Amino acid sequence: MSANSPPGSSDDTEPTDRAVPPNLIESLGARIRDLDVDSIRHYLAQKLGFYEPSEPTSPVEQVLEEVSLEGIVKWIKSEKCKNIITLSGAGISTAAGIPDFRSPETGLYHNLQKYNLPEPQAIFEINFFRENPKPFFTLAKELYPGSFKPTLSHYFIKLLCDKGLLLRHYTQNIDTLERVAGLPEEKIVEAHGTFYTSHCLDCKKEYSLDYVKEIIFRDEIPICTNCPGIIKPDIVFFGESLPDRFQRCLQQDFQRCDMLIIMGSSLEVQPFASLIDMVPEWCPRLLINREKAGVRSPLLQLWGLSGGGLQLDEESTRDVARLGDCDEGCQDLAQRLGWGEELQALVAREHARLEREGHITTVHTPISNIEIGSAGSSTAEHKL
Repeated sequence: MSANSPPGSSDDTEPTDRAVPPNLIESLGARIRDLDVDSIRHYLAQKLGFYEPSEPTSPVEQVLEEVSLEGIVKWIKSEKCKNIITLSGAGISTAAGIPDFRSPETGLYHNLQKYNLPEPQAIFEINFFRENPKPFFTLAKELYPGSFKPTLSHYFIKLLCDKGLLLRHYTQNIDTLERVAGLPEEKIVEAHGTFYTSHCLDCKKEYSLDYVKEIIFRDEIPICTNCPGIIKPDIVFFGESLPDRFQRCLQQDFQRCDMLIIMGSSLEVQPFASLIDMVPEWCPRLLINREKAGVRSPLLQLWGLSGGGLQLDEESTRDVARLGDCDEGCQDLAQRLGWGEELQALVAREHARLEREGHITTVHTPISNIEIGSAGSSTAEHKL
């Protein structure tokens, strides 16, 4: 199945296990509901200094030789590391000139007044789109990919793939820059969809990026050639399911993962944010981001809910944060791994190729990444 196929379609190239993954949000909620009042009292008493646990908790075995970036480097170089999963958000594309939705003054939502919407999010709601698609397609001229070069972060992921270490790359972004960077389609899971393909909302006929782009840039609404249905890019709107490929690949990937690298994501959107807790407990996790994200709640930790996020403090046994811009973090990691010059050469070579082949054109307005998520299997929950 294509990474951008409509939900429910498949082919022989994908995993055959069609088991539906557990609903991570409902599972967590059920565990919280099962907690008794005494647990809450004990937590509050301990925070106020009135209570000490009667039995000390047993120490957790340290995974990394040293819980630092250098420890991560040693792990990646070791025989223990063969299947790296990378998770990325809008932060890996900002260096390409692509702002996120929440940027003050320049963010997309700040500039939606001109579309006369009932509310900013309506432009990405599937029911509103069916009734009035024109605002979205007017905006789509700013959203369509093809005007930006992949960043150093994208090429770091490609380098992991070239070295046989990348199991899969999961992205929240819709900019298709992983594809432009040369990452094989089978290695990519576009969790929130993509502009790479489009489908008719009614008959599901597929259309290419170039076909739909040509119509949109003529300021027309793309209509299916098979039926009167509207052609919609395969990005996930409010009210739509996440791609079937996302649901199926995570079944086989995360228990095989022996190194998780999170790059440029706020880890606030579900269910994408919960993926960090699906790797084995012995799997090291590295966050490359401008600020700490996905940090474990001390309340959930006290209650024994181990799947509460990253532990980025002095008690960490496997989690490391490299704070700063993603490109700087990836270059730093590559340098420590002995790949620094190789990464720089890859970026220079590929950027020159894109310019030579004419794939990079003049941009009118920067596009923005969408970080979209689904709280369940049928309805998308967005935090933009």
